[in-house]
Amino acid sequence: MKRSSLFVIQLLFTLLVCAFMLVPVLMSLLAGLTRNFFVGVSSGLTFDWIIQVWQAYSPTVWLSLQLALACAVCVCVIGVPAAYALVRMNNRFSRAFEELMVLPVAMPGLASALALLLTYGQFGSFRSSWLFILVGHVLFTLPFLVRPVMAVMQRQQLPVLEEAAASLGAGPIKRFFSVVVPNCRAGILAGVLMVVTLSLGEFNLTWMLHTPMTKTLPVGLADSYASARLEIASAYTLIFLLMIVPLLIALQAISARLSRGERR
Repeated sequence: MKRSSLFVIQLLFTLLVCAFMLVPVLMSLLAGLTRNFFVGVSSGLTFDWIIQVWQAYSPTVWLSLQLALACAVCVCVIGVPAAYALVRMNNRFSRAFEELMVLPVAMPGLASALALLLTYGQFGSFRSSWLFILVGHVLFTLPFLVRPVMAVMQRQQLPVLEEAAASLGAGPIKRFFSVVVPNCRAGILAGVLMVVTLSLGEFNLTWMLHTPMTKTLPVGLADSYASARLEIASAYTLIFLLMIVPLLIALQAISARLSRGERR
């Protein structure tokens, strides 16, 4: 009986926390589909706000997707070899470098953006390009891929597998792509999931680095909150969730499937 009562209390507390977190999101989504949020649902439902947002802000959506995918590719190209090198070295220098790599995460995004502006802001064509924002996103998200990949590499018996591959005549590059990467794919995918998510939603650093021609989805979302009707801003939030939630579910499912495969 006591155990049953405790379960009910835990269930009610969990539902209360979920409601506390989800009700504001649902209210915001409802506002984006309501003709007049202050009147309520009785004013009628409409897709007009979503159409207006798409017509005005669709370039921010495509640019954000472009940035997120480019950031994921760059971070994979840089981060996976870096994680492999740090695991292989495993000394005082590698640990110091790992802590230094986390510095952009510990610093406020505005401070990191200011450092990039002071260093590269004088290059006009680069400053006005979306590649300038990409550099900031790569610096910010790199630790979120390196750390999961390092954790997976440390759990795997990579030295033994590499030694076996070397005995069969595989060179360093072939061992890396045929042994290391396949055995770390779950960690790599988990890191990519985190990188894409952070890049799509990153605001502070992007707000400081963007120009009127390189406005991303979070920056456009902030502009809509500041200068448009509540319904417009809520419709923008709805488009953001419709874009990112299916991506997160798909990537999470793939990551879980790969993790189950590795445990087997």
